[in-house]
Amino acid sequence: MTREQPGNRLGIEILQQLAAFDGAPDDPGICPVRDVLDRVGQKWTLLLLIALTAGPLRFSALQRQVGDISKRMLTQSLGQLERDGLISRQVFPTKPPSVEYALTELGQSALGPIAVLTDWADRNHGRIRAARTAFDRAEA
Repeated sequence: MTREQPGNRLGIEILQQLAAFDGAPDDPGICPVRDVLDRVGQKWTLLLLIALTAGPLRFSALQRQVGDISKRMLTQSLGQLERDGLISRQVFPTKPPSVEYALTELGQSALGPIAVLTDWADRNHGRIRAARTAFDRAEA
């Protein structure tokens, strides 16, 4: 029998939540945790939400701020975030039409957990890079 390690309690609670759902816990249609984490875990989701923290942005401004995202991927990612209710899209009747994206109340509510995760990433980036280097050396 293994002893519970400090910090493992959260992991155990998450696994218990996943096990509480009837059906396959890896089916996002059944498991709400998996359903939401699938979106949050996508490559561009957090960067787009963070970019919109300061306020609404137009498509081109978002693309510049995020960096190496293609127009196609930006369009797809924004559509998914709008579908999930995390961002809103407002079209202005100009020639050509301009579109502005903003965080919704639901999107704003995600900023706290995102801040915790980005702080963790910032504090541990050096350790992670060192671990990668050590691993790659051992593999060579």
